[in-house]
Amino acid sequence: MSNHVSTALTTSNQSNRLDNTATDDELSKPSVNDEVAPTDLPPKPNIDALLDAADDAAVTWVRKQDDLAEVIDALATCGRVALDTEFIKRDTYYPRLALVQLNTGNHVYLLDAPQLQLAELWEALAKVDVAIWHACGEDLGIFYLLSDCPPLTNIFDTQIALSYLTGQLQMGYQQALDDQLDMHIDKEQSQSDWLKRPLSDEQEQYAIDDVRFLPALYLSLEYELKKQGLFEYVWADCQLYASDLYDAQHVEDEAMYLTMADYRYTSEQMAILQAVATWREELARATNQPRTFVIKKQAVREIITEKPSSMRELAHKTTMHRSMLRLYGEELLKVIKEAKNLHPAEHPDCLLPPYRSKNKVLSKAVQQAIDAQAEKIGVPANVLMRKKWLAQLYEVIAFDKEISELPEGLKGWRNEWVMQTLIPVIEEHKTELQQGMGINVR
Repeated sequence: MSNHVSTALTTSNQSNRLDNTATDDELSKPSVNDEVAPTDLPPKPNIDALLDAADDAAVTWVRKQDDLAEVIDALATCGRVALDTEFIKRDTYYPRLALVQLNTGNHVYLLDAPQLQLAELWEALAKVDVAIWHACGEDLGIFYLLSDCPPLTNIFDTQIALSYLTGQLQMGYQQALDDQLDMHIDKEQSQSDWLKRPLSDEQEQYAIDDVRFLPALYLSLEYELKKQGLFEYVWADCQLYASDLYDAQHVEDEAMYLTMADYRYTSEQMAILQAVATWREELARATNQPRTFVIKKQAVREIITEKPSSMRELAHKTTMHRSMLRLYGEELLKVIKEAKNLHPAEHPDCLLPPYRSKNKVLSKAVQQAIDAQAEKIGVPANVLMRKKWLAQLYEVIAFDKEISELPEGLKGWRNEWVMQTLIPVIEEHKTELQQGMGINVR
């Protein structure tokens, strides 16, 4: 946890989507990738013994490159490892990795990251059977930035696991330990300066605790998930999340505008947004400062709507910081002007409108289908179907897109249910769906 101040079934024939029917048994336990972790029920863990072992785990600082060999050797034989990182990204574009914490089961390693070359470590971590994290979004972002490794396929995120058991999508680590292990840890050091040396005793204890109890939490969750037949689903979603984080870390500058795009923008506004967002990203990287230090999102939105053509307009019609205005105002105006002068054929596509309707027949039917499946397989409804996935599914059906354009989350173990049950429900209300998305229906 950082101290951060994150199936190709292709057919154009709508009727062919539903050719293959599935049995109730098949739908009650959707198929998963054959490569997911095994589901044999392990012995019920003795939590007290695990916590005692965690307290007894040795702690070793790794400050010299030669000492890293011990860690690499431990990773080669440990089977699973618990991980966390501490880094600072308050005033820089690139995060500054300060510390890597590893727990191999009976040994906690604190890696003094600024003093080490970690290429070997990243490679070793990718080979471990199970890499245990809690809320790994920012940590994996760091991993992908520094490692040049492909997407990890050994991730177990305890926050994702807990969402299956509780329906709470973003349970913090402290609450997780409280709820699952009756263990309390102090989180007061999360925003401290992790680059200072030496660390305070409180900082060091905080860093150790972030991984000390993760193996016990994993074993507790593993048992409960396997007992309920949910482990494979969790494992698959963890790998999906790891892949999504990899993609997010490798977005081209020219595509960054999509994170700020609005379906109400015209094609000209989309062109301006793309140009400004690309320029902002390049400048932030070149000057190693957060992109919001260059221009905040609010100022970008103001530029899109006001389309300033002079320094006066840029100063009075936007909230762009005055220091940045003085430094880069003229350069930004040139970027805006070039975007405004593009031929319409060169504009990026506008976003498709989201589904909006006062008629709740479709929404109720869809929610009923989601709730029924959630109850059948024992998965919370908000975990079974994310809002983003449903919006993308609506686009596919309303605009008669290829099924291959389904979000990745609906191509895995959820796919049979989506294809055989959910899509037919939506198709029954397709006219309402299209009207709610601004499509003229005859």
